[in-house]
Amino acid sequence: MRAVVKYGTLTALGSLVLSAAVVAPAGSADAARGPAGSPRPPYEQAGLETSADAAAPLAAPETRGVVMAAHRAARAGIAFGACPKEEMLPKPVTCGTVRVPLDYAHPEGRTIALTVSRVPATGVAAKRQGALVYNPGGPGGSGMSFPMAGELPEWKKIAAAYDLVGYAPRGVGRSAPLSCESPEEFAKAPTDAPEHPSPAYKRERIAEAKAYAAGCAKNAGDALPYYTSLNNARDLDVLRAALGQRKLTFVGASYGTYFGALYATLFPSHVRRMVFDSAVDPDPSQVWYGNNMEQSAAFERRWADFRAWVAQHDDAYRLGSTPAAVQRSYEKVRADVARHPAGGKVGPGQLQAAMLSAGYYDDYWAMRAAALSAYLKGDPKPLADQAGPPTLPLAARDAENENAVYTAVECNDAPWPTRWRDWDRDNTELARTAPFETWDNAFMNLPCAYWPAPRQQPLDVRTAPGQLPHTLILAAERDAATPYAGALDLRRRLAGAALVTERGAGTHGIAGGPNACVNGYVDDYLLTGRTPEHGAAECAPHAAPNPVTLPGDRALPRVR
Repeated sequence: MRAVVKYGTLTALGSLVLSAAVVAPAGSADAARGPAGSPRPPYEQAGLETSADAAAPLAAPETRGVVMAAHRAARAGIAFGACPKEEMLPKPVTCGTVRVPLDYAHPEGRTIALTVSRVPATGVAAKRQGALVYNPGGPGGSGMSFPMAGELPEWKKIAAAYDLVGYAPRGVGRSAPLSCESPEEFAKAPTDAPEHPSPAYKRERIAEAKAYAAGCAKNAGDALPYYTSLNNARDLDVLRAALGQRKLTFVGASYGTYFGALYATLFPSHVRRMVFDSAVDPDPSQVWYGNNMEQSAAFERRWADFRAWVAQHDDAYRLGSTPAAVQRSYEKVRADVARHPAGGKVGPGQLQAAMLSAGYYDDYWAMRAAALSAYLKGDPKPLADQAGPPTLPLAARDAENENAVYTAVECNDAPWPTRWRDWDRDNTELARTAPFETWDNAFMNLPCAYWPAPRQQPLDVRTAPGQLPHTLILAAERDAATPYAGALDLRRRLAGAALVTERGAGTHGIAGGPNACVNGYVDDYLLTGRTPEHGAAECAPHAAPNPVTLPGDRALPRVR
């Protein structure tokens, strides 16, 4: 296995860190139909074998368990103090813990401690508005560094009004950490990443997926079924209570929008304000197999955006003056590192992962293009530095932990196809038009085909008019990690939600980023509760990245 960012923000908050209609339950016959009754693609039907009622998670034992746990947490509060050295968080960030039930159906049973971080509001007391909780996505991402955002100019106004609160969800970091294999095994490199894998390679990856699922079960034991999005939403309500907040103010990015939407459905009367930044499509029939297929298709478009930008700056990079020529340069690098891994560790798998990050964030475009260009000039070091696996023990451990939580949550959350022939059929077909990420994505998720824990049926995210305060959805039109259709679907499901669209842009996670128009709507909403008139607004795209002129006296030949 290897790390790939999924429904999460690599650069938490952009510049913070550089590194009541009723729908049929998802198992019903109607759920297998698309718009106007058209048949859904096979990959949207493959996970519809279970017919459990989608409303089941609302039933009594877990609901009572949340109430009991929240009451306990409100009484106990959080004792904030100096952060453990392991968190590497500077003052004035302080840390504490909140205890939550492992299983909300048995709230008096085993509990786990979630780590929490905070910086108090910097403004005058009369203008403070309580706690603002943030989640960067994943599943598996930690928000512990979020309170540092208050030092950035884009977050100054919000930091004056709110205590900035981050936390590590269950399984993440020091919050009852989950592991499925050794960090050394997870970070092994170089690896291959064929766009059209052979039968032998597929058999190898099937065996790895089975072993990985077994490792998760062995290491987690009887706790494995409780790493779920529904429990993440329940934990969020206990955290709200522990912070002394009657109602929750929350910003969720990427996957954080999904369990944030679950929270809004389960606890609408507990919501004060919610920002959904880069929304996951919450359609039960899409969670999670269909969403991953849609993501692979969208990354093909975003990869094309990157190649077009590189071609526009051929004078700087000499990778080709057309997107097709840039693709040929990339394929040359890919073939070369397959024979001679850059730095001994960067093969096609590591190269593809590095280029995938450019699909998430255009902040990476210049450095990735520069690394490809330098490699073709005979200097593999920039590529080895950018694409190499984590070498420090703590970094390798964190990467393995993040992938373990990602896998457990997505596999537990929903039915997945259990027959390899379904995966093979769907991904072979998709790879014909979207080869860039399709098979890498499929193999990353393949442990879910062999998952030993019970699968849930996804909750139907939906609120009735007047049930939920106005919420704010942010979306970049060409976002690949969470395609724009997901934001439109979430807006339809949450009555009163407003949508701010960054047109023509594709960076994933746009709150607190370089677009002043987007940030203005976020500030206005969080500080005053106002949402855009008529429930929608558009922002022009942020400026395209500046190319980096490569040093050196030897020009590359043009690729056409």
